[in-house]
Amino acid sequence: MKHLIVCLVTLWAAFFQKAMAQDLPNIITAQKSPGAFALAEGGATASIVVEAGADSLLHKVAGLFRDDVERVTGQRPGINTTSGSAKNIVLVGEISHSALLQQLVKAGKLSIAGLKGKWEGYRIQVVKAPFKGVDQALVVAGSDRRGAAYGLLELSRQMGVSPWYWWADVPVQRKSALYIKAGTVLADAPGVKYRGFFINDEAPALSSWSKEKFGGFNHRFYEKVFELLLRLKGNYLWPAMWGNAFNADDTLNPVLAHRWGIVMGTSHHEPMVRSQQEWKRFGKGAWNYEENKAVLQDFWKKGIENSRGHESIATIGMRGDGDEPMTEGTATALLERIVADQRKIISDVTGKPAAQTPQLWALYKEVQDYYDKGMRVPDDVTLLLCDDNWGNIRKLPKLNEKPRSGGYGIYYHFDYVGGPRNYKWLNTNNIARVWEQMHLAWEYHARQIWIVNVGDIKPMEFPLSFFLDQAWAPQKWNPNNLRTYYTRWAESQFGAPQAGEIGDLLRLYGQYSARRKPELLDARTYNAEEWDRVVAEWNALLGRAEAVNAALPAAARDAFFQLVLHPVKALANLHELYRAVATNRRLADRGDARANAFADKAKHFYAADSLITLEYHRLAGGKWNHMMSQTHIGYTYWQQPPFQKMPEVAYVPQGATAREAAKTEVVYQTAEHLVPATAKGSVFYEQEGYVSLEAEHYTRAVPAGGLSWKVIPDIGRTGSAITTFPVTAPDQQPGKGARLEYDFYTYDTGRVVLQAFFSPTLNFPGGDGLKYAVSLDGEAPQVITLNKDDNDGRAWGSWVSDNIIRKRSEHRLRTPGRHTLTYWPVSPAVLLQKVVLDLGGLQPSYLGPQETRRQ
Repeated sequence: MKHLIVCLVTLWAAFFQKAMAQDLPNIITAQKSPGAFALAEGGATASIVVEAGADSLLHKVAGLFRDDVERVTGQRPGINTTSGSAKNIVLVGEISHSALLQQLVKAGKLSIAGLKGKWEGYRIQVVKAPFKGVDQALVVAGSDRRGAAYGLLELSRQMGVSPWYWWADVPVQRKSALYIKAGTVLADAPGVKYRGFFINDEAPALSSWSKEKFGGFNHRFYEKVFELLLRLKGNYLWPAMWGNAFNADDTLNPVLAHRWGIVMGTSHHEPMVRSQQEWKRFGKGAWNYEENKAVLQDFWKKGIENSRGHESIATIGMRGDGDEPMTEGTATALLERIVADQRKIISDVTGKPAAQTPQLWALYKEVQDYYDKGMRVPDDVTLLLCDDNWGNIRKLPKLNEKPRSGGYGIYYHFDYVGGPRNYKWLNTNNIARVWEQMHLAWEYHARQIWIVNVGDIKPMEFPLSFFLDQAWAPQKWNPNNLRTYYTRWAESQFGAPQAGEIGDLLRLYGQYSARRKPELLDARTYNAEEWDRVVAEWNALLGRAEAVNAALPAAARDAFFQLVLHPVKALANLHELYRAVATNRRLADRGDARANAFADKAKHFYAADSLITLEYHRLAGGKWNHMMSQTHIGYTYWQQPPFQKMPEVAYVPQGATAREAAKTEVVYQTAEHLVPATAKGSVFYEQEGYVSLEAEHYTRAVPAGGLSWKVIPDIGRTGSAITTFPVTAPDQQPGKGARLEYDFYTYDTGRVVLQAFFSPTLNFPGGDGLKYAVSLDGEAPQVITLNKDDNDGRAWGSWVSDNIIRKRSEHRLRTPGRHTLTYWPVSPAVLLQKVVLDLGGLQPSYLGPQETRRQ
């Protein structure tokens, strides 16, 4: 018997770990099958059982689940505190606090071996004859309170209730019956411990909306946020902080956060669970530790006192007031003393060693410099590593570093206020890039906290879903299945019939919008040919989105507008605006009176921008009024303009005569002229003095030394990118081993400039930078550093504005005809997107020329 139990435990643990890395099976169906558990059938539903002494979170989610069953079936289940005598029950509980679950375990009807010691794990299974008078129980057993909550809400998701049912008006497809397939066991647990988001940069959109709908950032607003976070399987929140103080604005905010099971924190520059606004309201004197130590210590002590009894992570350290650096030249010794004093406060208030209170130190901006210069904090403190505010991780742990008990985390951005330009208006986050950077974080063991700045929450619905899904199951997604995420997410919002097309719209939108933030876009971004091509791409996407919209049921159109059609429509219009301005200026410079028509077009598109915003604000009877009120046209530097401003256009007097050259100019090209003649094959041919190729279209890919080549689909500005796996591999010696080869054909000899286009990966390992090597026709490889100095503000600003790093090398072709370019990996995590060989004919462009003919 003992041997059997050991075997069962071993098998269960293996199953649990496997389930974490794979798809969860869909266990809910509308079709009855032998032995199935009837959740809803014949106008009746199973009863929901939550014991009276269960944590408040379980009572909260039981209410949500009851509402969800009613949304789907029209029938409202009852909620009871005992098993009673109902034919079927849904029993939810924590394994260590539920007498009913323990009763099932003792009777040998439920195994919880794989749950013990898990963080937020759950197991769902049907138990026959669980209690006297009960035929079947659908058991949702959690290793802790959030595990149980996630299990019950997973059932809601599988019934067809989207996490975005309220926040994006996603409709619920009605079903008359719901069954759980017999014999199915569902088990899951998260990969990353703390997973959440930061509401930030929330004015004017979210702040105006919340004031109108809720009276501000009060508990009524935050309960909607808490519910969303739980449904997305998150557990951690940094609250709104622009003029807001979560704990002080409404004293119910922290109380309800705890009841909802949400772990609260404060941002990277708000220490000791106190907000910047609290200091502005209640602080006295300077935000300066050397000058005002006693006052600051008392202020921080109050923060720890207020958070007693509530789950939270205390930010430690100190930055300047208002998210600014501390005074120039601040000594590392001072910051170390601040941290030591803060930890003493934590210990004194809690009566426990400081190590027993979760803490983080955010290595944000200049704080990373302190770390790089040798500053350290105690081992139990989580080091929260950061991106560059543009989605590129700055630093990751060394693979050979001694593990920290507090581990490492990542603070990431989908939204930002700062240089080189704010980006707050629309979602411009390509999830292929999000996956690639967070995959790096996971592989380099930054696994304790993942938190992302989402601005106003809307319109970040899609990338936020992906970020938290990846945080929950970091090993589930990879380059081979990443494209399926778009389709599956679309299906969960809009159903199967249109899921493939909607998924493709989301994929292309993510790629197109990430080329350049709309706040950075202007008439000079693209050359004339590129403007035509890019606008044609956007208009084709808009046409497809409008066709889907027409085919969807009326009940789904508000959600589709918010999640898909609005961002496509808004950016298609914005690109039309700037193309019209660019064409107007080009023609006006030549004295061509046709410029006037394009000035009028530009004014039309400028007005249309406001009308598209108005259309959003009128959705669902004005439910989302103000949510798209962020200014986005008329930037002159990093900070947003207070009002939109029409780009300047010029009018040419009608009597003016254009030069002959202008009379015959093709002002706009049609889409048919924008597609190069290509054929499947492996040799690229010179065209107009250059050769251009997408990196994924290699002639030969040679793996070696444990390295393999992986194409990461859709991550590039014009295609995909290719890189080596594993991302943790050591640097390679160029000239031997793994390589890519590209065959190309030229008609002349002489100097050639090779331009290589890379994703803007930063020098996260430190040292002397990420590297690659190239050679032509067997010459000695040239080793080139991608990014030795990420602190070069001018270079970095160009990389993130253009969303590309361009590197160049010079070579010489000694004969015409066929040649071979060899690309050698040196550093890991270098993503090659495109290669252009300039033989003297290359013209300036933003995206680089389209791929030349290959055969």
